Amino acid sequence: MSATSELRNLGRQRATAKRQNKTAILFLLPWFLGLFVVTLGPMLVSLLLSFTDYNLLQPAEFSGLENFRRMLGDERLHQSLGVTLTYVLVSVPLQLALALTLALVLDRGVRGLAFYRSVFYLPSLLGASVAIAVLWRTVFGSAGLFNEGLGLLGIEGRGWISEPETALSTLITLNVWTFGSPMVIFLAGLRQIPRMYYEAASVDGAGRWRQFMSVTLPLLTPIIFFNLVLQIIHAFQSFTQAFIVSGGTGGPADSTLFYTLYLYQRGFGNFDMGYASALAWLLLLIVGAFTAINFWASKYWVFYND
Repeated sequence: MSATSELRNLGRQRATAKRQNKTAILFLLPWFLGLFVVTLGPMLVSLLLSFTDYNLLQPAEFSGLENFRRMLGDERLHQSLGVTLTYVLVSVPLQLALALTLALVLDRGVRGLAFYRSVFYLPSLLGASVAIAVLWRTVFGSAGLFNEGLGLLGIEGRGWISEPETALSTLITLNVWTFGSPMVIFLAGLRQIPRMYYEAASVDGAGRWRQFMSVTLPLLTPIIFFNLVLQIIHAFQSFTQAFIVSGGTGGPADSTLFYTLYLYQRGFGNFDMGYASALAWLLLLIVGAFTAINFWASKYWVFYND
């Protein structure tokens, strides 16, 4: 009887496990549909289109590697790559430095921490919006608030948005302003560092700067690495700011021609969808290369306390 009971219990357990698996699959089905229909499907189609001559109006014609060969002589593509790399390599370090500085200040026990944390995080939510881009164009326009403030100090302003020498700087400033998300992550990482390390360093005579360099910074390197990879990927994908500030042209003199903006112009401005698809895959390779380099270099400077 006991063996029979065990077999029955085993059968009931298997039946229950099957029902649970079916329920789990049912709940996961919308996610799988989104993955294959919204993400993987379009990616596969764009990969196929990158080897074609397709203008949205006529059937696609296979052209092999012609789209990729065109990139070698595309001067505006080279310009967009230069602008985007400058934007990424300048704005991301400045953004992370500002985020870490404010996180260190808030970690010292500022009154109303929850309020400041929410206020500082707000730019990260709004920075990529059309409204903020329009506001930024107004603030840094020839008659904008920034020039008015300079006028109060007796300094003559300029057209920060309309001059090639300064237009990209305004977009870099906008990206630095959206420091809230990495700041919150830095703050969480600082809260995880055991206080005993600082007490031991203090006993050894280490001041605040030495404690920061010998305790805080090494133990925070995994968080710095995480924020670095995340913000580099985000910076390469920037589009709205440049589109709104330049009116979709990338001007003046292509000084704000982000890679994503040029891709948009080729695909939806010139209806050269095959070439635009090839540009999209080139961007994927570039972002992948930067991410791989960061992971490779991380073994030399990231400390995991193991």
